[in-house]
Amino acid sequence: MKSLNANNLLKESVIIKKELFTVLMAIFLTTGLLTTFALSEDIPMMTKDELKTMLENPDLVIVDVRLIGDYMSGDLKIKGAVRAMGGTIGVFMQTYPKGRTFVF
Repeated sequence: MKSLNANNLLKESVIIKKELFTVLMAIFLTTGLLTTFALSEDIPMMTKDELKTMLENPDLVIVDVRLIGDYMSGDLKIKGAVRAMGGTIGVFMQTYPKGRTFVF
């Protein structure tokens, strides 16, 4: 059994810190890779004029995904848009019938 002295406690503390650092770096890198992968998909872009032609479509859902602080403090709101948090988009989209067109 190890004796509990300052040297042993210091060594164990260093080991725990190294292990924690390794785990945190793995999480950080994995998150970064997943974000890069998600953003690398071909997402079609449209101009405001293209959007204007779609506004009469009853199947169109305009989704405002700004951060809540930006949304609340912003003077401009998108008329007819619904608010959804960025991390919940998949769940949010399932609340609408299939065939809807979503614009973010």
